[in-house]
Amino acid sequence: MAVSDLHPGGGSPPPPAKTPYELNAQALSDGKRLYGAYNCSGCHGNGGGAIGPALMDDEWAYGHEAGQIYKSILEGRPNGMPAFAGKIPDFQIWEIVAYVRSLGGLAPKDAAPSRSDHMSGKPPESSTPRQQPRNSALPPSAIR
Repeated sequence: MAVSDLHPGGGSPPPPAKTPYELNAQALSDGKRLYGAYNCSGCHGNGGGAIGPALMDDEWAYGHEAGQIYKSILEGRPNGMPAFAGKIPDFQIWEIVAYVRSLGGLAPKDAAPSRSDHMSGKPPESSTPRQQPRNSALPPSAIR
């Protein structure tokens, strides 16, 4: 997984690593859940960056290909990215890779997870009207 297009002796670069997880909506959703569970947002925010670099722009210091992101998660990077080798199962790293690529718009739109409900800017819609709980001490006028 090369960081640049420079190769000793010339020749063409190796093909980018392919992952079936990017084409699987469930795997992308799992990657999104794992991104939160492993506190990736603690450094990368919701993809917009914070302490760590943004994942939604077109400037990726160590590459935006799946194999390059996988290597960053597995081995870590200088200046803050910890190594997760032996701490996160391999398949979960690939699911996180797929989700991270979706943050940058690099995953197919039909498989990429949508923005979380709490980030949509709209209040969640309920399919059933809100009802007063049984035995509630609140008067009906206090229930919306």
